[in-house]
Amino acid sequence: MTTDLDHRPIVPPPSLLRLSRAAGHGRPAGPVRILHLGLGSFFRAHQAWYTDSAPDAADWGIGAFTSTSPHPAHALALQDGLYTLVTRAAHGERLRVVSSISAVHAGDEHEAWLGYWADRAVAVATFTVPEAGYARTADGALDTARADVRADLAALRRDPRAPVDTVPARVVAGLRLRRSAGAGPITLLPCDDRPANGPALSRVLLETADLVDPGLAGWIATNVSVGSTVVDRIAADADRAAVLAATGLADAAPVRTEPFSEWVIAGEFPAGRPAWDEAGAQVVPDVLPFEQRRLWLLHGTYSLLAYAGGLLGHGTIAAAMSDARVRAWVQAWWDEVAVHLPLPADSLAAYRRALAERFADPDLRRPLAELAADGGRSLPEQVLPVLRAELAAGRVPRGACTTVAAWVLHRRGRGTPAAGSRAERAAGGPAERVTAPAGGSLAEAVHGVLARLGPDLDREPLATAVLDRARLLLDLSV
Repeated sequence: MTTDLDHRPIVPPPSLLRLSRAAGHGRPAGPVRILHLGLGSFFRAHQAWYTDSAPDAADWGIGAFTSTSPHPAHALALQDGLYTLVTRAAHGERLRVVSSISAVHAGDEHEAWLGYWADRAVAVATFTVPEAGYARTADGALDTARADVRADLAALRRDPRAPVDTVPARVVAGLRLRRSAGAGPITLLPCDDRPANGPALSRVLLETADLVDPGLAGWIATNVSVGSTVVDRIAADADRAAVLAATGLADAAPVRTEPFSEWVIAGEFPAGRPAWDEAGAQVVPDVLPFEQRRLWLLHGTYSLLAYAGGLLGHGTIAAAMSDARVRAWVQAWWDEVAVHLPLPADSLAAYRRALAERFADPDLRRPLAELAADGGRSLPEQVLPVLRAELAAGRVPRGACTTVAAWVLHRRGRGTPAAGSRAERAAGGPAERVTAPAGGSLAEAVHGVLARLGPDLDREPLATAVLDRARLLLDLSV
């Protein structure tokens, strides 16, 4: 069973042949040794695919739970956890049945959830859940002001097996039972697209454990390894009719993805793990350089494309990258970034080639307006570390200056539209508050924005360089 856009169940006609292990599709289900929370399209195109691609995949089945809607579990349960992964390629599409999910559950199947934690065979628990599920405050602490957090804490104090909703409470309930069952060590591996995802998960778990069972935190420190990851792959639900036409099989949960995929893993696995590294994942001592590479080379380029590309009249990533002027700005930015990343030159060159191919992909039609929406929050992380490092080295970086100059013009209402509706801007809503600080003359706007980004930045020769780039962009704008 799957769902349409309004989430009502759709039952395929019984005459259609459905994916089924009994019919010989895929591999037999492997023993569940990985527990996963978050049964979305990204997980199915990423961690489940890596596990399915590992040479020892038959020994590492996944027991997967939804984190929000139960419908993916219902759909996959009817086809034994199998689904079709559609990968775009230069000459058509590659279709493959992925077999790594051995069991699927709705998120409210709490007894099944606890049962996996008590099973010594389960060696790894992975997570891909929305940020809100971790119940963190802005500074990363457990948000005990939230009603659902307080309810979960009270429930677990009363009954260790009580159903709970938030991710920290669900994991702490599982770890508490694992301790009492003597099920041994386990590795927790967050695969969410956010920096320092391992330390972030560890903090809320330890704080939750302290509030539920003061002795549990010590056991966790001894028996639980929390890893960190960097993940990247674009994925979405695939067209079911197209998959049916291509394969002759009804698939209620196909996924469509791009050729590129990245999974960088750091952590200890005392109870073992699949040979993900033989399937293309990178196992490293520290993910920080890879986090910086992704933040600066990928997300920093998103900002450059959003603001500078929009000024030239482009509306999507692919359209902006088709412009030789934009590509030159991107390459200048990448040259600046590469100097400050402690990674091998050949690795950085390969990553840059992969990004160039992704950005130029005509199938990548993501609107630049989406990328521009949170520049005020993300630009300091994406651009300023490299900008400051270049200034400290005695250089004024042209690539970084282009991004900052384009953002100044964006705040003045040029290029890619500012976030928020026209009505909000007219009423002085969120978008107006973004554009107002860049008022006055262009020179005044540059100085104001640099001062807002950091008082140390509003000085020469940086201000002159940004102003010159802003004037150039205005001359080129449409």
